[in-house]
Amino acid sequence: MADPFDYAAKLLDRPAAAQRCRELRAAGKSIVFTNGAFDLLHAGHLTYLTQARRLGDALVVGLNSDASIKRYKGDKRPIVPEPERALLLAGLAAVDLVVVFDEDEPRDLIAALEPDILVKGADWAHYVSGRDLVEARGGRVVLMDMVQGKSSSNLIERILKAYASGD
Repeated sequence: MADPFDYAAKLLDRPAAAQRCRELRAAGKSIVFTNGAFDLLHAGHLTYLTQARRLGDALVVGLNSDASIKRYKGDKRPIVPEPERALLLAGLAAVDLVVVFDEDEPRDLIAALEPDILVKGADWAHYVSGRDLVEARGGRVVLMDMVQGKSSSNLIERILKAYASGD
């Protein structure tokens, strides 16, 4: 029996994750995919990932690499380095696989994994990378409401305010 606390076993490179997804599909399982930076893991992330996992049999999280986050959010991010963010995600019961990607968007990863359901936060309704790939295979895209006031950026702002006062 697999060790349920072997979180590192959930961390796969792209080819291994694609193979695992093929095996899951062959067993009749549905695959849910979402992606993001997941910097400073918080309750909003947990809620989002748990809701995403409930949509299918396995949740694969595409994790932006440190380099891709820096290109998107600037040199001050991420706060938590890629290996730690990956391990924290893998430690969540809702997450079945974590795959780091270095591109600016997960389109190539989505093409490799062929998920049945692609989940993004509703704040991305204007553009969902890989939507066309998933829908062309008969899959669907789910836009999920985010937990109000819960974001890594809000958390960073709260920390900065708390420590700016000199207390």
